Amino acid sequence: MDFTFSEDQLLFQESVRSFLVNENTPEAIRQLWETESGRSDALWAQLAEMGLTGMTVPEEHGGLGMSELDFVLLAQEAGYVALSEPLVNSVLVAAPLLAECGNAELAAEWLPKMASGDARVVVGLGINKLVEDAHCADLLLLEQDGAIYAVDPAKATLRANQSVDPGRKLFGVEFNSADATVIADGDTAQSLIANALNRGALGVAAQALGLAQRMIDLSVQYTSERKQFGVAIGSFQAVKHHMANIAYKLEYAKTPVYRAAYDIANKLPRATLSVSHAKLAACEVADLAAKNSIQVHGAMGYTWEVDLHIFMKRAWAFNSSFGTAGFHKQRVAAAILADDAPLGAGATF
Repeated sequence: MDFTFSEDQLLFQESVRSFLVNENTPEAIRQLWETESGRSDALWAQLAEMGLTGMTVPEEHGGLGMSELDFVLLAQEAGYVALSEPLVNSVLVAAPLLAECGNAELAAEWLPKMASGDARVVVGLGINKLVEDAHCADLLLLEQDGAIYAVDPAKATLRANQSVDPGRKLFGVEFNSADATVIADGDTAQSLIANALNRGALGVAAQALGLAQRMIDLSVQYTSERKQFGVAIGSFQAVKHHMANIAYKLEYAKTPVYRAAYDIANKLPRATLSVSHAKLAACEVADLAAKNSIQVHGAMGYTWEVDLHIFMKRAWAFNSSFGTAGFHKQRVAAAILADDAPLGAGATF
């Protein structure tokens, strides 16, 4: 197993980070909060122009035909800037589901539009009680009663729900199955749902890594400028410990996330275990980053005026997206406590 990233992958990550940091600034995020949709068509078009919306779309449908491992570093960068556009869910969840559903007509109609950025396709799984970005979707792929339906948003009823993170738009969605198209049921649907859940959890884990890094960077910047007794508070050992505790946990969390991406990309049987390990590790470090960053910012860390809260609230919101910590701990426990579980170095973690 080798999930070392190539020079090209790392250069592309650097390029995407540079673009996103310049375009999706905290000021731009706050401006989007004031709009009705909370989304930017202009930014989405730029993401499409860079080829990001078509990365996992098969080449025969106009995409780049790349894998989850190719995209995981870019999902990390989406987390670093708290991107609100549905890029990660579209590329990691919706496009592979459409490509694998077996409905050639539906795939041929929608995948080229997804690749070009002309259509946003959103997936709603039962594990997420609310559907994110249903309001801006051109097509909804929804799980209901063990089947997956393709739903025209115009024929569904959307009920908006608030999130702790103003950048997330969540909706309860009701639809009449008679107005929808069944794209999979039975065992096929269960397989598609399981794969979509794993890919969604991987996307959350990768973004959590980016969020943790951003909170470290913001806190280091703040503690380098804020002074007490004539010196920067970042020079105090107690403050350094708070940041160091996040930094080393973040490094340890990266490996399980990249391994999970590798396992999904190569369709390995242990992918479910790897994904749950990755989400637990990444969300834990993002939570720690939020806690320690608030600590070193003092009371200011809670306020709307400080950028930290943008990333902190996204980290909190991710805790229950595509499975709570309890759900993923149960999956890990089931895997390692099975009678025939392969355990030990090279087999477990």
